[in-house]
This record gives sequence, structure tokens and C-alpha cells, in this order.
Amino acid sequence: MSYLVIFISAVLVNNIVLMQFLGICPFLGVSRRISTAAGMAGAVAFVLVLATLVTYLVQKMVLDPFGIGYLQTIAFILIIAALVQLVEIILKKVSPSLYQALGIYLPLITTNCAILGVAILTIQKEFNLLEGVVFAFSNAIGFGLALVLFAGIREHLDLMEVPAGLKGTPIALVTAGILAMAFMGFSGLI
Repeated sequence: MSYLVIFISAVLVNNIVLMQFLGICPFLGVSRRISTAAGMAGAVAFVLVLATLVTYLVQKMVLDPFGIGYLQTIAFILIIAALVQLVEIILKKVSPSLYQALGIYLPLITTNCAILGVAILTIQKEFNLLEGVVFAFSNAIGFGLALVLFAGIREHLDLMEVPAGLKGTPIALVTAGILAMAFMGFSGLI
């Protein structure tokens, strides 16, 4: 499969959040401000690419040769949890302000099903290592795009008069649905 096709498919056509509904928790939780959304997108991108790389190697070098592929989900979850701890330590030292801004949402990366989903999809789609990394990076871009777009819309909604019954989570869900429908327009692209 062409790398460009993988990229366009993952970013626009099969967006991990808006089309496959993986990673909804941080999508809704960290999307109040663009700055926080961009920081979360960066952290998720780093973990997503690194987790896909490591899980692919573990799958091909440990699980498959020893015939223990049934341990894939547990192994992948442990790898992702370890990588998130690494990112947390690095963020705490490199960017304390971003670490504080992410607060409780940084541990959410551990349970972000988008990361586990992309790692498993890479194996299921039988990508080679380079295609898997491109797929992971593309999904990270798609996740970040959806998150930042949604945060921008939510910031704008904070300035608008919204009916009392729709304030907060209801208008966020309606907005997410409309954004998902907008991304459906890319479905014929590939």
C-alpha cells in the first residue's frame, strides 16, 4: 500500500476519533482549550508512534515466534503503560507547564483506546514496520487534527449564547457529531 494512501486514509477518511470512535475520552476531556488540546495531541503522537514501533517488534519477534499471539492485548497494554510513564517523566522535566496543564489527562493516555487500537490494527492490516510507523504517525496527525479542530470550535462556543439545556457536554456531543459528519465527506477520497 502506498504511504500516501495510508496517510490520507488515516488522517481524513478513517480518522481514528471521528470515524472509528477510538480515543473519545481524551477527545471530549481535553478539548476545552486549543493549547491543552495541542499539548495532548503531541503527547499522544509521541506515545502512539513509539508504542506502535515497540508493539510491532514484540509481536514479530516474541509473540509470533513463540506462538503466544493470544497474549497480544495484555502485552500491548503493558508496553503502552510503560511508555506513558516515560512520557510523563520526560514532560515533568522538560515542560512543567504542559505537565500541569495536562494534569489528570496525562494518565488517560494509558487507557486511550486509540493507542491500543492503532497498535492492534497495524498487526491486523499486516503492515510492515515502516508502513506501521507511517500508519501510527498518520493516525496521530488525524487525532491531533480532530482534537484541535474540536477545541477551537468549543472555545468559540464558549463565546456564543447556547440554550441552557445544551450548555456543556450536550453541545460538545452535538458538535462532535457534526464534525464527524463533516469528515464523512472525505469517504470517497480513497
